[in-house]
Amino acid sequence: MTNELSAITVLFTEFYYWVCIVLMFLIHVGFCLYEVGVSRRKNMMHTLMKNAMLIPLITVTFYFFGWWIYFGFQNGPGITGGWIAAAWSQPWNELMGMHMGGKPNDANLSVADTATWARINGVFWGAFLLFAWTSGSILSGAVIERIRSSAFWFLAVVVGSVTWVIDASWGWSADGWMVQVLGYHDAYASGVVHGVCGGSALAILYHLGPRIGRFGPDGKARNFPPHNTWLVIIGLFLIYTGFWGFYAACNVPILDIDPSDARTFFSATTIYLTPTTLSGVTLNFLMSLAGGLIVAYYVSKGDPYWTFSGGLAGVITASAGNDLYHPLQAHLVGGFGAFCAYKLHYWVERKFKIDDAVGAVAVHGYSGTIGVILAGFLLWGYPSSPNTAYAAITPWGQTLGAIIMFFGLGFLPCFLIGFVLKKMDVLRIPAQVELAGMDHQIIEAELEEVQEIVDQELREVQKEG
Repeated sequence: MTNELSAITVLFTEFYYWVCIVLMFLIHVGFCLYEVGVSRRKNMMHTLMKNAMLIPLITVTFYFFGWWIYFGFQNGPGITGGWIAAAWSQPWNELMGMHMGGKPNDANLSVADTATWARINGVFWGAFLLFAWTSGSILSGAVIERIRSSAFWFLAVVVGSVTWVIDASWGWSADGWMVQVLGYHDAYASGVVHGVCGGSALAILYHLGPRIGRFGPDGKARNFPPHNTWLVIIGLFLIYTGFWGFYAACNVPILDIDPSDARTFFSATTIYLTPTTLSGVTLNFLMSLAGGLIVAYYVSKGDPYWTFSGGLAGVITASAGNDLYHPLQAHLVGGFGAFCAYKLHYWVERKFKIDDAVGAVAVHGYSGTIGVILAGFLLWGYPSSPNTAYAAITPWGQTLGAIIMFFGLGFLPCFLIGFVLKKMDVLRIPAQVELAGMDHQIIEAELEEVQEIVDQELREVQKEG
């Protein structure tokens, strides 16, 4: 019976994460549609390909070192311990391949480790990889229509396979040092994914500068409306859909939460191994989405773009505590996050001339950071982990965690990298290319092909006449 139960658990876990990956793929589809819809016609293909090509680049780099960073950095290292050896995260290890059983040639691996990672490593890696793609896509939208593809892809790899992974290792693991010392709690990645990526985008936008014509001589912002609002809206709805997979992948589906106990107690858990249910996730996801949509509609005076972006901001704000919030709390937190995102976006735009084409810094960065801090007050005193030796959730622990996420591992690394890229003159495209459009060569080639066909047809008509 024990063997049968273990087999069912493993098979279900494997299939569970596989389905999560499929759903999360829709997030990236949504981001592509969203960005193409927001961009002007002269930049559509460049915008699409810039985002699409981060998929293979982050996939390969996450395989070679991103997965290892997640397991190896959980102690700081040097804050609560040294480097952690995790053979299943090493790209040359048998468990990072099609290993179907049997103990690999590695003395550091137990029989239990082998049995677990032989079956779920690929799908678990895949779920984290999709989080990494999302990180790259958040950055992608903010910088459209002016960044060199090579510079963006380098930055996407830095964020997608390094910085957000360090965040996850520190604050999104049952044994991360921020969980142990600060009591950091961020169940559905308000700070771990969205905060760090928003901070990264803000840093790059500072160096990149606004698009030509975005601000008038008087400093007043000019509106560059989406060329296709329908693509934007469909893209956002696909992101909503993919977010169900995002939320589900933040849970461990079946786990004996107290194997030391005489009785077996199986439950779904958060990433911190605290019990949760998909029922609670459903309630709080939908209530935070509703709060964001309602408030965003009101504060934007019915603007479709910001209404639907506000729904996403609402979910992101509540995500830090959506495993523990009452549904009414999730609703109010989501509404507050959408309000703050909208107001902060335009204040920062006017004050600092930051041209964030899709509002990524606000929707992801500001919302995620605010959400982490709010969770510290609303969940004050809750345990951060089943390990009673770890710190409990507190406002100061969450606030420090939010600063580490947004500024320490989000803004600062990309600010330094952006500074170097700008000095090397490889960050932004030339002004003449920007004015003509990044698809200029493609458009000209298409027009020439069309003209050749027209000319040929005209010659044939004249010949027949």
